[in-house]
Formats: sequence, structure tokens, C-alpha cells
Amino acid sequence: MNDITFAFLLTIIAGTATGVGGLAILFSKKTSKKFLSICLSLSAGVMLYISFGEILPEAFEDLGYAIGDGAGYLVATVAFFVGILIVAAIDKIIPHNDEIAEITDYTVQDSDVALIEKDKKELKRTGVMAAIAIAIHNLPEGIVIFMAALHDPTLGIAIALAIILHNIPEGIATAAPIYYSTGNKLKAFLFAFCTGYVQVIGALIAWLLVGNIFDDIEAIFGIVFAIVAGIMVYVAIHQLLPAAQRFGKHHMVMKWLFTGMAIMAVSLVALEFIF
Repeated sequence: MNDITFAFLLTIIAGTATGVGGLAILFSKKTSKKFLSICLSLSAGVMLYISFGEILPEAFEDLGYAIGDGAGYLVATVAFFVGILIVAAIDKIIPHNDEIAEITDYTVQDSDVALIEKDKKELKRTGVMAAIAIAIHNLPEGIVIFMAALHDPTLGIAIALAIILHNIPEGIATAAPIYYSTGNKLKAFLFAFCTGYVQVIGALIAWLLVGNIFDDIEAIFGIVFAIVAGIMVYVAIHQLLPAAQRFGKHHMVMKWLFTGMAIMAVSLVALEFIF
């Protein structure tokens, strides 16, 4: 197996982990408000921690290297809030209803007590917004895995393992709202599965970048990472956490929020020890 094939294979495996997270929905026999709240809270924790603990610092570092520390910090900060403004604009364009409605436990077969229409629309919207952020986030991750694997296969494997750890709850975050809004487990799984494979598109872009299409790749990475961090923070705070609070008790939401952060933290610490 040559280096390029190995790099692509590693990216595909990491992208598949998002689909694995979606399997949690596919094999769930009974759905409930509590399970939905846990999924949303867990994902919010993962998104917040990775945004502030990895993605934004990486943006500062890349831009600092490319254009200097002061200018890099400034550009990354602006790009972060641009990311927030981008997803806020999308959020405004997509119509939604902020009213909180009562939701009962239900099974897919028990259509008589399924979610009411307002909740279905709100949950579907939450799932779409989360998927957009995760898909954009997966793009540079695919680039990073591919480039690292080409440079050093051991390094590529280590980074891929760390990314796999947070791709699984990201798959849950994508699939859960889609399932709860449609009652279709296969559709929810495919949504998560396809979102994960955006990483492969990132690998294809990286393959092109190997030919030095862009001279200042660090600056491009930095801006993209900062924008993605802003998008993920907005989705976690404005979409996932309010939805989790709606379907579960505050104490439980906070518990699983910090559990999500811990999952992401452990993966990042493990990566540091590997090096």
C-alpha cells in the first residue's frame, strides 16, 4: 500500500466513526425525552471543548506562523465571530418556532403519540444546523489527517484516533434530532454517515494541495479553523443546549454536557502523551 492510499484509507476510517455514532439511533428500540436530552447535551460538550480547546488555538497558531502573532490573533478572532455571524444568518433564514411544547415518550411504531408538528420542525432544524457545523468541521479534519499521514504514518494514525473519539458523539448529535423529527432511523443514520464522509472531501482537497496550489497554506488553515470554531460554538449554545434543556432536567443536561467535554479532553490528552 502506497502512502497516498494509506492516507485516504485512514481518512475514510475516521469519517466512518460519525456513522458509527449514528448507529446508536439505528439500534435504539425505544426513544425518550431523556435519551434525546443526553445525546444533545453530550454533543454540546464535545463541540464546546473541541472549539475552545483545539480548533481555535490551532487557528491562532497557524495564523501566527503565517502573518505574525499579533496580526494572526486578530484575524483568527475576527474569523471566529464571522463564523458565528454566518451560522446566525442561516439560523435566521430557516424559519422556526421557539415555543416549548410537551413531548411524550414514544416508539417508532406508536405514531399516535409521536412528536407534535412544531417539535418535529424544531428538532429537524436543530439536526440540520448541527450537521452543517459538523460537516464544515470535518472538512479541515480530513485535510489534517491526510497531510499528517503522508508526512508520518504514525502521526496520521494518532490524529485519526483522536478524531474518531469525537466523531462518534458527533454522529449521535446529527442523527438524534433527525430521527426524533422524522421517526425514520435509516434516514437519521444516513444523515450522520454522509456528514462524516465530508472528511474524505477534505482528503481530496489535501491531495490537490500537495502540489502546492496554495503557497500560504497555514493562513488558509487558520482562517477555516477559526470560522469553524465560531460555527460550532453557536450551534452548541444556541441550538443543542436549549433543546437538551427542553427535553431533560437541568442537572442531567449539565452532567452530560461535562461528560461530552471530558470525552473530548481525554482524546486530546491521549494525543499529547502519544507525542
